[in-house]
Amino acid sequence: MNAVFEYHSLPRVVFGRGQVARVGEIAGRFGSSVLIIHAGTGAGSHEPVRIVERHLSEAGVRAVLLRQRGEPRVSDVERAVDAARRHGCDALVAVGGGSAVDCAKAAAGLLTNGGSPLDYMEVVGRGRKLAQPAAPWIAIPTTAGSGAEATRNAVIACPEKQFKASIRSEHLLARAAIVDPELGDDVPDAVRAASGLDALAQLIEAFVSRGASPLTDALALQGLRLAGRSLRPAVLAADHSARDEMALAALLSGMALANAGLGAVHGFAAPLGAKYPVPHGVACAALLPHVIAANISVARKSDHRLLAKFAEIGRALAGRADLAEPAALDACGEFTASLVKDLSIPALGSFGISAADVPELVELARKSSSMKYNPVDLSGECLAEILRKAL
Repeated sequence: MNAVFEYHSLPRVVFGRGQVARVGEIAGRFGSSVLIIHAGTGAGSHEPVRIVERHLSEAGVRAVLLRQRGEPRVSDVERAVDAARRHGCDALVAVGGGSAVDCAKAAAGLLTNGGSPLDYMEVVGRGRKLAQPAAPWIAIPTTAGSGAEATRNAVIACPEKQFKASIRSEHLLARAAIVDPELGDDVPDAVRAASGLDALAQLIEAFVSRGASPLTDALALQGLRLAGRSLRPAVLAADHSARDEMALAALLSGMALANAGLGAVHGFAAPLGAKYPVPHGVACAALLPHVIAANISVARKSDHRLLAKFAEIGRALAGRADLAEPAALDACGEFTASLVKDLSIPALGSFGISAADVPELVELARKSSSMKYNPVDLSGECLAEILRKAL
């Protein structure tokens, strides 16, 4: 446990089916015009962005729509900032998965601080700090995965440098998150599976992170219990109660990771997503069982407190508080591996990644900010073996 820690959190969370109807009331406090950054793909009246637009209109708030296609790049953020300024928008609303949310989050920060995303991005940019609070923005996630609605970093791709990196600041926290599980009912099963496994990876990595604290442990452990019993039925049985629990698990994962940090799974996910057409959740899912196995293997040699935490994860996922430590450690790895199989997550090799690419990806991953929070030091050979197993 960290004896000294900080905790940053959203000022407001609105959770529950049907709660998206409150977006007009909430957005109206920030002005009369908003830019909606969304990931919508159609024009049906039941599409989440149309629902949000309707509720804003009923509250007298004008909406300007801007679609975010794929994970946000530097140019996407610049386009969003330009649109918000041209249309005189007082606030932003993100409707979609982590890509739409991160684009809106970064744009909100640049609207009040000026400059380019590269001025503030870690690793590939200048790493400047945001001096001013971001413009008001509201997060409305439609996938149960990234937890980006609760985080204080925006992940942006820089194609020229073949890397994804964060703009990170407490100033980037949303003014409110509206988590309405109903908005995700029509998400394709493949997206639901990958998103859910991303949330699971975040809960596990935050729980064992070097930056973990008693507050983040409590959030992550509750999220693990929810994901352990709900991820399969949410995907395989179209169970609405399970989908509600996964929406909450994803929210908890964002709240935990925003304060604890992540680990090697997300350390690898950044360069993988930047260099290859692999969705973020798929990358995390494919890597997760192998990173868990590597971390436990190293911890067996000297870190019994870390082993105890992995055992807690195993008990939470299995829903078995009575499991002794050896069985609980086995359950941790076996549960995640079986989820990856049962939810049909493709291997990384199916995205054109080969053994020849491993050395470069290991070097890029070691530069990621997430890697420094991994609970143990993993050698270059160990990291390479993790990636080879995920191919």
